[in-house]
Amino acid sequence: MHLDLNSIWFVLVGVLFTGYAMLDGFDLGIGALHLFTRTDQERRVMLNSIGPVWDGNEVWLVTGGGALFAAFPNVYATAFSGFYLALMLLLASLIFRAVAIEFRSKRPELWWRRMWDISFAGGSILSSLLIGTALGNIAWGVPIDAQGEFAGTFLGLLTPYPLLVGITTLALFMMHGAIYGVMKTEDKLHDKLRVWAMRCIIFFVICAVTLSMSTLLYVPHMAARVRENPWLFTVALANMLAIANIPREFHHGRDGRAFFSSCAAIITLMALFALNLYPNMIYSLPAPENSLTIYNAASSPKTLGIMLIIACIGIPVVVAYTVSIYWIFRGKVKMDRMSY
Repeated sequence: MHLDLNSIWFVLVGVLFTGYAMLDGFDLGIGALHLFTRTDQERRVMLNSIGPVWDGNEVWLVTGGGALFAAFPNVYATAFSGFYLALMLLLASLIFRAVAIEFRSKRPELWWRRMWDISFAGGSILSSLLIGTALGNIAWGVPIDAQGEFAGTFLGLLTPYPLLVGITTLALFMMHGAIYGVMKTEDKLHDKLRVWAMRCIIFFVICAVTLSMSTLLYVPHMAARVRENPWLFTVALANMLAIANIPREFHHGRDGRAFFSSCAAIITLMALFALNLYPNMIYSLPAPENSLTIYNAASSPKTLGIMLIIACIGIPVVVAYTVSIYWIFRGKVKMDRMSY
């Protein structure tokens, strides 16, 4: 990888979206598990486990989208036009999920709370599936014409491999969220979440193994760079060790370590995705020569340089804010009159 401005921005955009997957991933996982709870009190505890942090976590998605627009406007344009319906569904699911968190406990009626519970869970599940399916299509390849515009259909995006990536993403977020929930809850709900977390770990491992085999067999260009550069296998090895360490730490009751192993699994998965995609941003199939790369879809060098200065100021602020919020709201969930 030649480290020029284009490559630096490729890495920065990847870091921002990885931060989103790692942080909002457990929010989405908590949402996907929300309806498995039985009582109103348990559902309120689930909501309050993410209450102080969920909106801050989504800052990473907004920042990542803004960085993509500034650094690679052609990629932004093609992705948002080609994936338009999917992105509108993602936006709607994120909005309904956010509204559900805020509105759910405003009224005591059962029908009111059940409606928002379903919105919260449905929005979380749909968001996870859509994010994963979008990544799967970028890896598999989408039809792009010589002008760099999307030339496919919405139904053409719903092929088996992208859908498998979507299901694996949902499994990953459910596992990530369940482990986070174990760290934040007590008593009976804590014990329930321990059982759910082990089932989610098994579900994710099965999906991850299936996805790895499918990628090697049917998407060879997404493993080419690692084959050509054997030293990059260390990233794949780190990913396997991180995934294997999750059930080990969880079994021994070291929930914090299990959560950090889950974070490491997300980071290494995104690193493998980026390393094998580089220098492409959107891979074109069946015409790879039409792929959008970090060079033919980038802003001018002057724009990239100015934006890099802004990013060097802004990203540390976002990181500092995120760290401070997690430190302030560390520990188990305690319900009071101001809780959701």
